[in-house]
Amino acid sequence: MNKSVSITIIAAIIVALILLARSGVRGRKISIYVFLLAVAAVMILPFYTMLVMSTHTTTVIYKFPPPMFFGNNLANNFASLLKSVNIVQAFFNSLIVSGSFTLLTLFFCSMGGYAFAMYRFPGRKALFSILLGTMMIPWIAGIVPWYIMMTRFGWVNNFLALIIPNCASAFGIFWMRQYCVNNVPPELVDAAKIDGCPEALIFFKIITPVLQPAYAALGIMTFVNAWNDFMGPLLILKDKSLHTLPLLLRYMVGDPLRGTDMGSLLLANTLAVLPLLIVFLCASRYFMSGLTAGAVKG
Repeated sequence: MNKSVSITIIAAIIVALILLARSGVRGRKISIYVFLLAVAAVMILPFYTMLVMSTHTTTVIYKFPPPMFFGNNLANNFASLLKSVNIVQAFFNSLIVSGSFTLLTLFFCSMGGYAFAMYRFPGRKALFSILLGTMMIPWIAGIVPWYIMMTRFGWVNNFLALIIPNCASAFGIFWMRQYCVNNVPPELVDAAKIDGCPEALIFFKIITPVLQPAYAALGIMTFVNAWNDFMGPLLILKDKSLHTLPLLLRYMVGDPLRGTDMGSLLLANTLAVLPLLIVFLCASRYFMSGLTAGAVKG
């Protein structure tokens, strides 16, 4: 079944490319849609396969070809999942860490980006260059100093170690600064100052609504990175009651007592992916406009 699906998708892509090369304007438009649908099917297929396999037993999952239609073992897999691990606690732990980190990142990065875009203070260009330079340093290079600092702060086994240190990231400040430069007219800020509007009110009442697309784009990227983070929680969170979903999924592989229950594992993976899809779908309109903002200036 998998082989036939792959052949069908490849054939659709080939047909679309042939039509695109030989047809007129209308035919090319149709072939582009066929090509995009085929590519979308390729992207969706792994998620669909994961969802389908989460409804089967481990024995069926290991069969070849693997199943492509839903089974009747979802309730048993869910019961086994709840019995083997505390996925509800891990879900809320991930939600607390990712949500808090995302909100703080949006708050501090928007303020920093706005300051770099609108204020002309001494050393602004040099400071911004240094900020951009830090983006060239890989995070893994500073993991030992980071762990030493978190230990001295007493933040081992504490969510603060995963939320506070990087909530004003260089990329986030750069992102917000570029959006402010391209989409916030300086005359708007000047007019508010002439009317006697205080700085805090200018930012929260005038600038923040303009930044909604940038907030959505940066928020989605930040939330996804925080939700999928594995190395940070692995080093900091020693207590199992504090484990996030990536750690929980890792410890479900190769259970020394039960082995790897692939049905429960794939169900846990499906539950872990669903919040990311929901967040993206809810903010997709703003996300796309945030990515394309400033691409065309007129």
